[in-house]
Amino acid sequence: MSRLKDKTIVLGVTGGIAAYKAAEITRMLVQRDAKVRVMMTPNAREFITPLTLQALSQNPVATDTFSLTEESQIGHIRLADAADLVLIAPATADVIAKAAAGIADDIVTTVLLATQAKVAFAPAMNVHMYAHPAVQENLARLRARGVTIIEPGEGELACGYEGKGRLADPAAIVEELERMLAPQDLSGERVLVTAGPTQEAIDPVRFVSNRSSGKMGFAIARAAAHRGAQVRMIAGPSSLATPSGVERIDTVSAAELLGATSRNFPWCTALVMAAAIADFRPAEPASHKVKKNARGFDLRMAPIADEMPKLAEKKGSRVLIGFAAETNDLEANARDKLKRKGLDLIVANDVTKEGAGFGVDTNIVTLIGADGSFQDCPKLSKDEVAEIILDRLAAIRASKSKSRRLRAVR
Repeated sequence: MSRLKDKTIVLGVTGGIAAYKAAEITRMLVQRDAKVRVMMTPNAREFITPLTLQALSQNPVATDTFSLTEESQIGHIRLADAADLVLIAPATADVIAKAAAGIADDIVTTVLLATQAKVAFAPAMNVHMYAHPAVQENLARLRARGVTIIEPGEGELACGYEGKGRLADPAAIVEELERMLAPQDLSGERVLVTAGPTQEAIDPVRFVSNRSSGKMGFAIARAAAHRGAQVRMIAGPSSLATPSGVERIDTVSAAELLGATSRNFPWCTALVMAAAIADFRPAEPASHKVKKNARGFDLRMAPIADEMPKLAEKKGSRVLIGFAAETNDLEANARDKLKRKGLDLIVANDVTKEGAGFGVDTNIVTLIGADGSFQDCPKLSKDEVAEIILDRLAAIRASKSKSRRLRAVR
């Protein structure tokens, strides 16, 4: 379930060329089941019509502080009070200056003064305007008041200049809103996540791999960052975008992934092993491409050492979470792996079930804890599964902390 479900997001659109991207932001918020209320400055209406945003948001668009219709129920106060979060996108230099100075001369700036909700600004302007000391001072004043500034991107701008000032990607803006509304219950945790497949070379052009896409591990890394953790992700080969706020370390083979995990293990307070690491590798990779022939090709495989028990010996107060992708005897195999690897929790799934295999956006999992707990989950999105796993991580951490306190008292 999206953190934005049933949340009221008040989107303030101001007068810049990037105002057209407000349509995409609105669409993405509605897709995540948010309740979107749009307000526009007079200048914003020169770039995009209220009708467009009304159709996408399925709500009336507020455009005039002094409209008798809108103000018959003091519309700007209703908007301010209804908001779970106020987003200004695009945020021009003008609205940033007005907000910093506390000026309220249109519907957008009036709502900003009246709201008690969280506020985010996504600046978009000419590169020289963005770099101007006055703009940077105003942004600093807003940050000091607790406003989140979603940094603009770099590249070619509508004015023809190159540099920093382009509105952040709508997907990145929506992800930041999800982070702002997430509980910060993992603040202080340093979470190391492994994700994706590994590739074991047969020769310089071929390899042995598996069907993992990395989606589950990436979802866990993203959700952990949203919930306040510092996150490092050891990723096997994957074209998935790095989640915002996540440090990514790319690897290819099982040896590389396991080596990177071991090196980063002392840094972490929790390890989530979501990667599908190969169990076998070609025993003697060829130094040249193996040519096609009528005789065929015999490939001898050698086992890859399991490093998890070695890490478990050094776990201390760390929380260790593993995965078990199975095709039969799910519970028995998962319980064996839980014990053998010294885990606190194992997430098991039968990859033969529709909606639970590799490469899809959903998963069907069973969570088995070292404390004897057992939780069957229905088919859910991988983002929802990630949240459930992190709920358990937080619960395990709380239990470990309580045990340490009790031992200290004794």
